[in-house]
Amino acid sequence: MTNSSRNEYPRPAFARDNWLSLNGEWDFSFDDDSFDKKINVPFAFESTLSGLGIHSFHTTVWYRRKFDVPASMQGNLIILHFGAVDYSCKVWVNGALAVEHTGGQTGFRADITEMVHFDKTNLLVVKAVDDPTDLEMPRGKQFWEEEPRSIFYTRTTGIWQSVWLEAVPHTHLSEVRMTPLFDEKAIKFDYKLCGDKGTALEIQISFEGVAVTTVSIQPQSCKGSLTVSLDQPVLSAWNFYEDLAWSPENPRLFDVMFNIYEKEQLTDTVSSYFGMRKVSVENNLFMLNNRPYYQKLILDQGYWPESLLTAPSDEAFIKDIELVKAMGFNGVRKHQKVEDPRFLYHADHMGLLVWGEIGSAYLYSPEYAVRMYREWTEAVLRDYNHPCIVAWVPLNESWAVQEIKKSSIQQNHCQALYHMTKSLDSSRVVIDNDGWEHIRTDLLTIHDYEPSAAAMKERYFCLEKMLEFLPFGKKIYVGSGQYDGNQSLIISEFGGIRYSKNKTEGGFWGYSEGKTQEEFANQFEGLVNALRCSKYVQGFCYTQLTDIGKEENGLLTADRELKLPLATIREIIGNDHKA
Repeated sequence: MTNSSRNEYPRPAFARDNWLSLNGEWDFSFDDDSFDKKINVPFAFESTLSGLGIHSFHTTVWYRRKFDVPASMQGNLIILHFGAVDYSCKVWVNGALAVEHTGGQTGFRADITEMVHFDKTNLLVVKAVDDPTDLEMPRGKQFWEEEPRSIFYTRTTGIWQSVWLEAVPHTHLSEVRMTPLFDEKAIKFDYKLCGDKGTALEIQISFEGVAVTTVSIQPQSCKGSLTVSLDQPVLSAWNFYEDLAWSPENPRLFDVMFNIYEKEQLTDTVSSYFGMRKVSVENNLFMLNNRPYYQKLILDQGYWPESLLTAPSDEAFIKDIELVKAMGFNGVRKHQKVEDPRFLYHADHMGLLVWGEIGSAYLYSPEYAVRMYREWTEAVLRDYNHPCIVAWVPLNESWAVQEIKKSSIQQNHCQALYHMTKSLDSSRVVIDNDGWEHIRTDLLTIHDYEPSAAAMKERYFCLEKMLEFLPFGKKIYVGSGQYDGNQSLIISEFGGIRYSKNKTEGGFWGYSEGKTQEEFANQFEGLVNALRCSKYVQGFCYTQLTDIGKEENGLLTADRELKLPLATIREIIGNDHKA
C-alpha cells in the first residue's frame, strides 16, 4: 500500500493496495475560514490528541490541507474518503465543491478525478457544522453542555475518523455483500461492477492458506448474485460445522480475492474475507451456528479520555478486545455509537460478538425520522459483511421516542426501524428498542439496575414477575407488542456498580456502589450469579467496560486499568453454571 502516516487501512474488509492517508496536521479554524490554528486529524478539537482540547461551543469548524497525488495513482479514478464527519459538511477540492454529506456516524466518498492536479499540489477544504443544542440529531452520548454530566460525555465535532485517497481503476468492483448460507455450506455474493460489456469477475476463496475454489463469470449486467458452494474436496479433512464455522471461541475466516478483468486484462483487485456463521432464535434460545449460545456481553461505549470517540491508535482497539476476552466476556454491546470499521475488523479476527448500535437523538420530529432512516441504513449496509455483528439495535431506552407508550406515530417509527433493518439484513437479530417499551423485537431485552442480588434472582425466577417488571417505571411492552414465547430474554444492561479505584470525588457516580474492592467484587458476583441461575435469562450485558465522563462504574478505569484482578473477573463471568 502507498505509504501512510498511520499505516492502518481504514476499510480493511474491502481493501485495495493503492491508497494514501490524509491524516495528520491540517490547518484549522473556528467559525470562519481564517485557518489560524493547527489540528491533528482525525481527532476532534475537543480531544487532547487533536492538539487543541477545547470544550467551548463552536457550531462551525473549518479544515484545510495540501496534498499531492502519487504518481502510482495516475490513470485511475481518484476517490476521496471520509470515515466520519460530525455532523454535516461540505468538501472542496481546488475550489470546486466535491461532496456534501449529512450524518455524523457514517462515512462518505467523492470521485475527485476531474478536480485534482497530477502535476502540482492540491488544496482540500472542509467545512463542518454541528449544532450541540440540536436534540433531533442522532448524536448518542454527546452532551449539549460544555462539560460531562450524568450519562453524557464530551462532544465530538467535525472530522473524527480517517481521511484518505484511493486509486480505483475505471473498470472495478463497486461493492459486494457476502451472506453466509450456513446450512447449505455456501456463501452468497451480491456484487456491483463498474465497467463495459466484457467485464469479468473472478472470485478466489481460500482457508488458512489452502485454495478452496475459484469461480469466474462474465455478468450480463453491472450487478448480480452468485452463490458458491464451500462443500469442496479440499476441505474434506475438516468437519464443516465444527472446524470451519466462525465463533468467538474459534474465529475462523475464509479469505477472498476479487479480480476484475476487462477484455481478459486484469484491472482491479480487492481483498476481503468472510466468516461462516448463522444467527437465529429458536424456542427462546439465541442460537449461534444452530447451537444455543449464552451471550456474556459488556457495554462498550468506545470512549478514550485523550481522544473521545476516536481511538487513540489501532492498538487501542486490540487492547480493548484482548481485555474483554481475557475477562471472560464473549461480546460487546457497542453503545450509542457506530464504531470504526477497524474495530470490527479486529473483532472479526480475534473473535468477539458485537451488537451494532447507532447514537440516538432525544426528541422526535419528522426531520429526526428522516435523518435516522438515512443514517441507520448507511450504517447497516456499511457493516453488513462483518461476521462479528450478530444483532442490530436502532433504538435504545425510547430515546427520541419518549412518548412511544401513547404515540402511534412513535410506535410506527419503532416498527419501521425494525422492519427496515430486517429488509436490509435478514441474517441477524434485531432489537427494536433496547431496554423496555418493545413492540416488535427478536430478543426481549431489559435494562435492570437492581443493586440487590436477591431481588434480581427472585425477579428472573418467575416469568410473570419478569414481564410485570417496570424498569425505571417503563413497561416491557407497549402498543401492540407482547411476549409470545419466542423471544430470547437478554438482560442487556445491569450492574453499573461504582468502585473508585483512585478515590475520586466531585460528582462521580454509579447505579450502586462498592465502598471497598471486596464489597465491589461481591456485589458484582452476586448480580451475575442471580442472572446465571435463571432458566429464562439467555444472556446478559454488564454495564460497563470503562469509566467515562462522570460515570465511575466500569470494570476498568478510563485509562484501562483493572479494578479487580483479571482472574477474579474471569471466574465470575466465565463459570456458565454457577448458582
